[in-house]
Amino acid sequence: MKISKFIVNPIEENTYILWNEKGGEAAIVDPGMMYANERKAVDEFVAKNELTVKMVLMTHLHFDHAASARYVADRYGVKVFANIGDAHLGEALSTQARMFGMDLEIKPLVIDALLNDNDTLKLADEKIDVLAVPGHSAGSVAFYLPASGVVLVGDTLFCQGIGRTDLPGGNYKKIVESIKEKLFALPGETVVLPGHGSSTTIDDEKSYNPYIR
Repeated sequence: MKISKFIVNPIEENTYILWNEKGGEAAIVDPGMMYANERKAVDEFVAKNELTVKMVLMTHLHFDHAASARYVADRYGVKVFANIGDAHLGEALSTQARMFGMDLEIKPLVIDALLNDNDTLKLADEKIDVLAVPGHSAGSVAFYLPASGVVLVGDTLFCQGIGRTDLPGGNYKKIVESIKEKLFALPGETVVLPGHGSSTTIDDEKSYNPYIR
């Protein structure tokens, strides 16, 4: 599976496109684009590579990750997949933005398809395992692609960091448990693709992350 990253919006969120080069099937993960030029860049990438977008996958529904979720779903005629624990966040995207001093009008986001722990999705012929990792938000999930050896973790785990837990739905004890029990159970060489910043590996975070001991 090919994975392309777009760094978008003032919070420098990582929007990912998972795509199969042979069949052209694609999933867009956490489309946080807030401006027309950011949406255009993603749309042009899809068109240039002749991709068929099959789904929008959400690790969580904070506004910097979900600002363009409905735009992408409507443009490509697909569903938004997310966990019910974040439904209330999707309904208050503009309110979230104002908490960060951004005057953005983002329509409330309704989840089209619910994700649960241990669900399995498929993109082309590749399996995507859903891992519930609450803590940054109540409904945070990660997407593990065992064949590609990558896991998309949203804001649960960063390179030598973890997601903040002082926002509504955050819980420090839970995020540490999620990382230890779900993410650190993955093979050590698994590449971690976070919602902000650079990639890392499970082994590196086990060794060097000061928040997880």
